[in-house]
Amino acid sequence: MKRFRLYIEISAAILVIAAIVWIFFGNYLEIGKPVIKLDQNIASVGTQKTIGIIFSDSQSGLSHFSVEIIQDNKGQILADKKIPTRGIKQEILSLTINMGALKLHDGPAAIKITAEDHSLFKNQAILSQTIKIDTVPPQINLLKNMNYINQGGTGFVAYDSSKTIASTGVYVNDYFTPGYPVRSGNKTSYVTYFAVPMDAEKSKTRIMIFARDDAGNETKMTLPCVIKKKKFRTDKMNLSDDFMKQKAPEFQAIVPSLHGKTPLEVYIYVNSQLRNENFLTIQKICLKSAPKQLWEGTFLRMKNAAPKALLGDKRYYVYDKKIVGESIHSGVDLASTAHADIEASNKGIVVFAGLLGIYGNAVIIDHGLGLFSLYGHLSSIDTTVGKNVSKGEKLGHSGMTGLAGGDHLHFSILAGGQFVNPEEWWDPHWIKDNINIQ
Repeated sequence: MKRFRLYIEISAAILVIAAIVWIFFGNYLEIGKPVIKLDQNIASVGTQKTIGIIFSDSQSGLSHFSVEIIQDNKGQILADKKIPTRGIKQEILSLTINMGALKLHDGPAAIKITAEDHSLFKNQAILSQTIKIDTVPPQINLLKNMNYINQGGTGFVAYDSSKTIASTGVYVNDYFTPGYPVRSGNKTSYVTYFAVPMDAEKSKTRIMIFARDDAGNETKMTLPCVIKKKKFRTDKMNLSDDFMKQKAPEFQAIVPSLHGKTPLEVYIYVNSQLRNENFLTIQKICLKSAPKQLWEGTFLRMKNAAPKALLGDKRYYVYDKKIVGESIHSGVDLASTAHADIEASNKGIVVFAGLLGIYGNAVIIDHGLGLFSLYGHLSSIDTTVGKNVSKGEKLGHSGMTGLAGGDHLHFSILAGGQFVNPEEWWDPHWIKDNINIQ
């Protein structure tokens, strides 16, 4: 009898210990609360807004979460989910809030987000945030608009808004060029330099100003303008064996996969794939620009230089009487004496100085608000990244590095990461009539 009693006591003790172990190691006695994180600031909510919410609990796991919006002491459930299975550590919710469907009005409201875990204590986390419902889109007021824009040229627009803008710029069809806020006294306005496509036409080119406020309300306004046609040149250029043999080693040194290729194969790769890669590199460099205008007055043109090629020249490259490639020229080629001084066309900050594929040794200057200049084929570079340069300051010497057949400067202007006609920026009358805000 004593043995049986001892057996019962030991069994009971084992069960108690097992229960304690089960409760402890199974996180049933967890006292930590779940964690709620938002993927963005939701202080303002417009007509429709999508937010991401991350619910997490690293111990017993999530058992329930909900999202509620409250206005005028009335709550509406936006999301509610029970999780019966223990151990679910994370749930990610993408929630679209549609004010029209919820029949909410502009003004203050609150969002209440709740999460609960699977512990015996049912630990609960609550995230409450006051929000402003604002369904009125910003109104755009034009301050400066170019009535006439040229194919391949630069477009410019200045405007203000009825309310603070979180994101703005200009759409040319599907290509977006960001705008920049500029301060004048106590007033904020916005400016955008944008590229006009070389094939732009009224019937197929849509140019629109875009603005989005903090609440997510969006406005698009068609930009009134006349697109002036420009005639671009076409040329056939014969490739010689001497030229390709001369250039092949230069590119094989920077692209290892070209080793063992014939000079013609190297040229075809460089003129197509490397050219495209270089353009993407340039666009990436142009993504970040100074938030103020750095340039002053007319841009300088290379001294005593004759133009050899213009923006938009369409070139067909011929070898052995066959077309082996083509390109659209992205700037103006200027030739003077060999190793001529190359000067900064205007004030700005050097954002690139080095080897740039088809452009050889190159320098790129940021002139602020999305406007850049590029100097290619240099034989030497006498400046450094991050340097503030003045108009006329020496950058290096002309040369024939990259895909150049002779000593010259390749000069480009870019607006919003797209090549535009440099000749406009050499014209003081064009700048005064089209760019300066009156």
